[in-house]
Amino acid sequence: MRAEANANESAAPVKAKVKRPEYIPNRIDDPNYVRIFDTTLRDGEQSPGATLTSKEKLDIARQLQKLGVDIIEAGFPAASPDDHAAVMQIAKTVGNDVDEDGYVPVICGLSRANKKDIDASWSAVMHAKRPRIHTFIATSEIHMTYKLKKTPDEVVALAVEAVKYCRSLGCDDVEFSPEDAGRSDPEFLYRILGEVIKAGATTLNIPDTVGITIPDEFGALIAGIEANTVGVENVILSTHCQNDLGLSTGNSLAGAVAGARQIECTINGIGERAGNASLEEVAVALYLRGKNHMDGLYTGLSLEHIMLTSRMVMDYTGMSIQPHKAIVGANAFAHESGIHQDGMLKNKTTYEIIDPSLVGILRKDAAGIVLGKHSGRHALKTRLQQLGTTVDGEQLNEVFNRFKLVAETKGGGVQDEDLLAILSDEVWQPVELWQLMELQVVSGSKSLATATVKLRGPDGMPRVFCAVGTGPVDASYKAVDMALQIEVDLLDYGMNAVTEGIDAMAITKVTIREKNGKLDVNRKFQGTGADTDVIVGSVRAYLKALNKLIDHVSKRSNQPSPFSSAEMTVDALN
Repeated sequence: MRAEANANESAAPVKAKVKRPEYIPNRIDDPNYVRIFDTTLRDGEQSPGATLTSKEKLDIARQLQKLGVDIIEAGFPAASPDDHAAVMQIAKTVGNDVDEDGYVPVICGLSRANKKDIDASWSAVMHAKRPRIHTFIATSEIHMTYKLKKTPDEVVALAVEAVKYCRSLGCDDVEFSPEDAGRSDPEFLYRILGEVIKAGATTLNIPDTVGITIPDEFGALIAGIEANTVGVENVILSTHCQNDLGLSTGNSLAGAVAGARQIECTINGIGERAGNASLEEVAVALYLRGKNHMDGLYTGLSLEHIMLTSRMVMDYTGMSIQPHKAIVGANAFAHESGIHQDGMLKNKTTYEIIDPSLVGILRKDAAGIVLGKHSGRHALKTRLQQLGTTVDGEQLNEVFNRFKLVAETKGGGVQDEDLLAILSDEVWQPVELWQLMELQVVSGSKSLATATVKLRGPDGMPRVFCAVGTGPVDASYKAVDMALQIEVDLLDYGMNAVTEGIDAMAITKVTIREKNGKLDVNRKFQGTGADTDVIVGSVRAYLKALNKLIDHVSKRSNQPSPFSSAEMTVDALN
């Protein structure tokens, strides 16, 4: 069934599962189908401070698969051994997980137009059922002159050689991008794109790399390429729009209307500088307006997974979502104005163009299940499934134990926001080398803040440390520092309540980096922690960030982590 909605109808109902066309690299048998290419794990991770571990990348890739994206750009394999390993892991797992309808996402690796990068990409993605290499070279005059220092003829030759080399390796799905196409000479674009089509490219991605175009301009660029490029009927045209002017979603949709049948985007719109086209905005716009205003365009996404995917990416990257962010912001479906509230009470469609359940938001008054301290595992699991995630086995036990603690602490029921916070703290987490077992803090206006922490180390042995600080959080962090013996700079500390009331659960986010830049002065690590006790949540967040840093140190040095040995002692960390 094709996703469709009329803007003049009532708020859109939850979408039925779409039957997508068979995947063929260079063509789509249904001319109205738009492929969604998610680059959260590549371009999204290039957001300043958005560092992801291999486990987090795999978790996000699995969530993107639930969402139903057609292509996952899993990373830039040549960037580092860790990036290569993460892309390979995603290719081997998510890239081979075929559902009952035959759907499995394409796993893509980015490479510059050189053999070294291409070899790295292919060796990582070749393990997927549907592998793709994405190679690029700049085509604007300013980039060719000042960055590449090459003539247009030299750039064409490099592009053709790169695409041919990809095909020679056995890759039959090759995407080519002329970087900074938005500022490139159209005639030169027609020429280089025609040449890479002859060389074997199957998708031509047109990036507005610096976000300079406006919708009618970008639409005209796509239309011009479609009308003037030799062989364009044998490839898929794609868009990749940056958000420097806040127009990335509009530009992407204009490109699709003009003939592009792949849209590149990221969850929450994260990415370089001002970010990328936001997947959730593009997807819902196509769902709501595609049939009547975009000549029937539609996607194969399962939109009910949007909110959970958005939350996972936010928690893992540490990139907060502004409250007024379209679709996934905290205020996206909130109504405070008296006039708006009156209209909502009479008919929700007066001020809501979509039902929040479409993107995985279930309102408390329509949930059907009220969770509290007497609720069992089945009720919890059912509610989590309604929110778009399945938790089983030991993970369910861990989530259930935290749920019971929260339910006993809070006076009212446990809300969806609480459950998402628990998921963040118990499921969406890095490798736990160090775990918090117990915490006790003494503080007051006339006493020194003193914290005692009991931690379980990588060897499974409990250790107790005590420290004094300027406040309860400072004392707790100093006690943790004594245990791990790692010097870090605390760059950012923030806290937000996820629900209202004095017994609300709060999420703490911290950002750290290794002191004095011993590892990488620009490498930052985020951690989040959720608890009704803000000090406990703060320590959880700090430990998660430290665990990420420790894991990264061991991978960058290509040595086994000294923190994973069963014989490890505190002295060994000095």
